[in-house]
Amino acid sequence: MSLNILVVDDSAVVRTMIVKTLRMAGVPIGEVHQAANGAEGLDAIDNNWIDLVFADLNMPVMNGEEMIEKIRANPDWQDLPIIVVSTEGSQTRIERLQQRGAKFIHKPFAPETVREVVKEITGICHEQQV
Repeated sequence: MSLNILVVDDSAVVRTMIVKTLRMAGVPIGEVHQAANGAEGLDAIDNNWIDLVFADLNMPVMNGEEMIEKIRANPDWQDLPIIVVSTEGSQTRIERLQQRGAKFIHKPFAPETVREVVKEITGICHEQQV
């Protein structure tokens, strides 16, 4: 089974890096959607089948925490797996996000870390390397 993934980050370079890392980690990827802020991310979720969201926290227009609050408030999306990828150092903020069911990966990150968190949050194992 492949995952349709949404990557929400205001940096196009970081979005590309996350997708490349997912491929390096062997995560089975279906469609990849990208958004530059939380508002665009919500639009992408509303208009596409998304299995997994990667979100930054500090973005213009709507930050990642606001986006996560709106996702969790929508009954159709409340169980959507979310992984926050950020340089955030506030343990209080990280714990608040974890209480909302989000997993957290610190930037910079390794493919192995991404693979393990994706497996933990989705239950889907990585593709076997042949």
